[in-house]
Amino acid sequence: GILIQYPASDGRIGDYSDMSKNAHENGSLVAAAADILSLAMIKPPGEWGADIVVGSAQRFGVPMGYGGPHAAFFATHKKYERKIPGRIIGLSQDVYGNPALRMALQTREQHIRRDKATSNICTAQVLLAIMSGMYAVYHGPHGISRIAKRVNYLTAILAGSLEKAGFDLVHNHFFDTIRFKADSHFAKKAFGAGMLFWDYGDGTLGITIDETSSIEDIQDIFDIFETKAMEPSGQTIQKNIIRSSPFLEHPVFNTHHSETEMLRYIYKLQQKDLSLATSMIPLGSCTMKLNATTEMMGIVWPEFANLHPFAPQKHVQGYEEIIAELGNWLCEMTGFTGYSFQPNSGAQGEYAGLMVISAFHKSNGDEHRNVCLIPASAHGTNPASAVMNGMKVIVVKCDDGGNIDMEDLKTKAEAHSYQLAAFMVTYPSTHGVFEAHIKDVCNVIHNHGGQVYLDGANLNAMVGLCKPANFGADVCHINLHKTFCIPHGGGGPGMGPIFTQDHLTKFLPGHPIVSTSGGEGVKAVSAAPFGSASILPISWAYIKMLGGKGLKKATQVAILNANYMAKILSEHFDILYTGQNGMVGHEFIVDMRPFRKSSGITDEDVAKRLMDYGFHAPTMSFPVPGTLMIEPTESEAKSELDRFCRALIQIKEEILAIENGEADKDDNVLKNAPHTARHVTSDNWSHPYSREEAAYPTPRTKENKFWPAVGRVDNAFGDRNLVCSCPPIEDYET
Repeated sequence: GILIQYPASDGRIGDYSDMSKNAHENGSLVAAAADILSLAMIKPPGEWGADIVVGSAQRFGVPMGYGGPHAAFFATHKKYERKIPGRIIGLSQDVYGNPALRMALQTREQHIRRDKATSNICTAQVLLAIMSGMYAVYHGPHGISRIAKRVNYLTAILAGSLEKAGFDLVHNHFFDTIRFKADSHFAKKAFGAGMLFWDYGDGTLGITIDETSSIEDIQDIFDIFETKAMEPSGQTIQKNIIRSSPFLEHPVFNTHHSETEMLRYIYKLQQKDLSLATSMIPLGSCTMKLNATTEMMGIVWPEFANLHPFAPQKHVQGYEEIIAELGNWLCEMTGFTGYSFQPNSGAQGEYAGLMVISAFHKSNGDEHRNVCLIPASAHGTNPASAVMNGMKVIVVKCDDGGNIDMEDLKTKAEAHSYQLAAFMVTYPSTHGVFEAHIKDVCNVIHNHGGQVYLDGANLNAMVGLCKPANFGADVCHINLHKTFCIPHGGGGPGMGPIFTQDHLTKFLPGHPIVSTSGGEGVKAVSAAPFGSASILPISWAYIKMLGGKGLKKATQVAILNANYMAKILSEHFDILYTGQNGMVGHEFIVDMRPFRKSSGITDEDVAKRLMDYGFHAPTMSFPVPGTLMIEPTESEAKSELDRFCRALIQIKEEILAIENGEADKDDNVLKNAPHTARHVTSDNWSHPYSREEAAYPTPRTKENKFWPAVGRVDNAFGDRNLVCSCPPIEDYET
């Protein structure tokens, strides 16, 4: 395949039609990394032959944030849809025929396909994608075009005036970036005036203009070069490259163009989401804890939000202090000595950590070590990350108690001793149990020359109580969006920094522009040297305000809450796994499989029915199919824990009514859940149960009801009809 930057990194715009044609004739695919704003003016890559288009959506309304977070975009032809990495939202319909959005084609993804998935993606950048999407909604096609043309015009003025002043352009076709011949002392002069030019180091400089730039900014640049000319250059975009096709034709991009309209549209969408503002979100292995307002305030400060990721050290003293303090605090909590904040998610942390392990083996002359042992209970990201690192995955069994089967581990470690690279382990386990023999597990791996990767997804059960490095782990990632309070954002942003023992620290990810490691560091895993740096102040503030005692208490309360709920629910449901002392960790698994046999009710039915009670469902069918995994976190009050337990117990009574023949086996409150306002208020009500039973099962729901936006979704229909056919604006008007 071929990867093309469009426009190029120095701003040059090229015509790649012939190159694409030649590539296709030789059986290759063409991918373009494109600037999203430029595409309002220049021909979209799909029109000159690109098969895949990727890029950053950051400049659609998202601050630079010293590197992130921001969303990427990924577009391709329909024939490649089952090869696309990550989440896809498709349009399905509910049981009443109403449109319903859902995650589509999930059989591509790591939580189902594991080592055969199209990627290891779990945490993405959902919140940032929404922000960029809303930028497009508010401005619409005309507003986006106006912004792009203004940026290009200011760039043309800059280019033309510099040319007139005697500075030769390296190229004459550009959108927002010019490269011209000039001595480095001009860059130093600009730095003294508070501006940053890009110095290519070959006698040329680069300047980029964006929508925040003004004519006054252009004049300030002229002052650096001692010119006052205001003369735009000629044709900056080749005629055959100018965009002629329409874009953003859907009504949503042509409707909400005042602040009032935009506010109401956003609020309308917000009302469809059940958040922590509504009730607890007991998703197991997700740690949906409170994101306190004070922690969040810093991310909107311009001092954090507006820094370029490659800004000189003099400009980033505050960030450097936060990164160093946060890194040292987390090392103290975990027992490790080295760290890298580059990975933007837990899965990316896994990928980076395994790269570090591979680099370590290579440095010892053990390049043949490419086998990764992974427990059957592991998160799907583990095997997917191992495969992305070129490793062969061997699955280790779990015993009836949910623990790693030590005999199977020893057998497979022995069988693959020569090739053993790593063992990936989650602690506490994904079954919600502290495995007593974790040190023995690590010793087995080390005795066969392997390294231990600890998945830190469940660190919320360990902070202040134990240190994973002391178990024998060599490298670990931490989900800052779980344990350390960065909001999940409906699926992102997140961060998965990795932490290492001394012998691995020198292999931590490097960066081609900003120094982040020693000379032996693996290649960068993120475009920015410190990942999504602008959300690090959230975790910094969380730790700073709680302190050591507060962090320890948070962990203790998280474990206490889980055990309290498990104890109450154990009188009504089977709790699948407990530790040697009969206790669970910070989460636990409720077995719903017996109900399928006794009443035809599944874990999905229970999850849907919980919506009628005003709750988000727990994690469904992971790590054991047919179960619900519950994690209350330390943020929830006892009253909320009790309310959730009462809801599940009442649902159990609804199941018993089916078992006893008091409720119809096919037409009942569980099989028809969730019940929407439209359905409950319909003139057509033929169910054998009342509307009140359907929509208001508890006193709380009568006084504070969260209405599901749609009924039960038809998943098969959604996979057959992945993307909606967007109507043109003319159809909308008629």
